[in-house]
Amino acid sequence: MGKVAVIMGSTSDMPVMKDAIEILESFGIEVETDIVSAHRTPEKLFDFSKNAHKNGIQAIIAGAGGAAHLPGMVASMSPLPVIGVPVKSRNSIDGWDSVLSILQMPGGVPVATVALDGAKNAGILAAQILGASDKNLLEKIVEYKEGLKDKVIERAKSLKR
Repeated sequence: MGKVAVIMGSTSDMPVMKDAIEILESFGIEVETDIVSAHRTPEKLFDFSKNAHKNGIQAIIAGAGGAAHLPGMVASMSPLPVIGVPVKSRNSIDGWDSVLSILQMPGGVPVATVALDGAKNAGILAAQILGASDKNLLEKIVEYKEGLKDKVIERAKSLKR
């Protein structure tokens, strides 16, 4: 079914990033999770980024707060799709520093960027990327989206009672 790496700059990002892990696992996607700090463990960052595709990873979700260099640095060295999750951290400028650090990448180094603390959407996007070449996974995503529609319809009916 594929494997997605969910990495983050520190353990303080885990309360946000767990949403990506949970949604990926609900689709049956194997998840590899790690702490990879762009500033404190640059050697680990380089090794991970250059070798993730050799280790069976098919997409990378990278969450970071503050200056949020992790997603862009990974994208600069990896041939895999990278999805950045800006995390509103205690040292953040209301999250905007993280959003802009991940969003404003130079040409040639794309990072798909989700909403502030939007790890669940990062997981869904990674599943959709993998699902483009996996019919079984694609069916699970279609079913998931139908479920979203059904929830809205049910909630709308409950308002009319």
